[in-house]
Amino acid sequence: MKKKIFVVIDGNSVIHRAFHALPPLKNKKGEVVNAVYGFLLVLLKIIKEFDPQYLGVCFDLPEPTFRKKAYADYKAKRKKAPQELYDQIPMIKYFLKLFNISICEKSGFEGDDIIGTLVNSFSGVDSIIVSGDLDTLQLVNKKTKVYFLNKGVKEAFFYDEEMVKKRYNGLEKEHLIDYKALRGDMSDNIPGVKGIGEKTAIDLIKRFKSIENLYNHINSPEITENIRKKLLEGKESAFLSKELSEIKKDVLIDACLNNYEWENYDKEKIRNLMEEYGFKSLVKRIPGFEGFGENLKLW
Repeated sequence: MKKKIFVVIDGNSVIHRAFHALPPLKNKKGEVVNAVYGFLLVLLKIIKEFDPQYLGVCFDLPEPTFRKKAYADYKAKRKKAPQELYDQIPMIKYFLKLFNISICEKSGFEGDDIIGTLVNSFSGVDSIIVSGDLDTLQLVNKKTKVYFLNKGVKEAFFYDEEMVKKRYNGLEKEHLIDYKALRGDMSDNIPGVKGIGEKTAIDLIKRFKSIENLYNHINSPEITENIRKKLLEGKESAFLSKELSEIKKDVLIDACLNNYEWENYDKEKIRNLMEEYGFKSLVKRIPGFEGFGENLKLW
């Protein structure tokens, strides 16, 4: 019996990677469509390689999230993407509608929180998260892997539990949130504990497993005076950083697996729209068309 697979795509992550990896392609209307093209390349590659029974795409919404409300400087240093990127999101969503692929998003939460909730809810299937965001690695378990897009969208490889452990020098994936609580994250402007670097953060979490246990044993002889001082000064920041780093798994959304079943999409409308956008090379990648899957390279 064929194993059931749920593939969930981190929409914003894939769009950003595609936009920055490809030159500014334009359609007949003069609209920049490089992110649309790159996103469709990834989508069709996933369909070909994984043949998922269930498929969904999660997006961020522009409204402030609970993280921004908890910490005003969350992602404050991140440079805003050009408007040409945001203009392509409705185009991508229209293609997804034609592909009959479910879109899931919720105000106040990031796409990662929606992804976390879905893979946590669908225990009866194996899940594959498609993303270029390392934050999603905390969601990896025996039934969930991350198909990580590397170097734009040109390369990709799987993260399972063993690969996550290797990536973080022996740290178990269950402890990634606590590691980030100490180390911080420059890309998201999560502060962590000032003066605690990657090596020290990994060593401390390997030894104490969580920041709660670490602070409960703050006077342990295993902690040097210098490190203890930094931890005490940064205690509030550590706990805030853990709150900001943890992906939610209990967002109130539609988490019925059957609503993500993927079938009966309109091949002709997709082909016509691809040709209208100047994506003729993508047509043979659409399942059901002659030559499907031939020479399936990203570019």
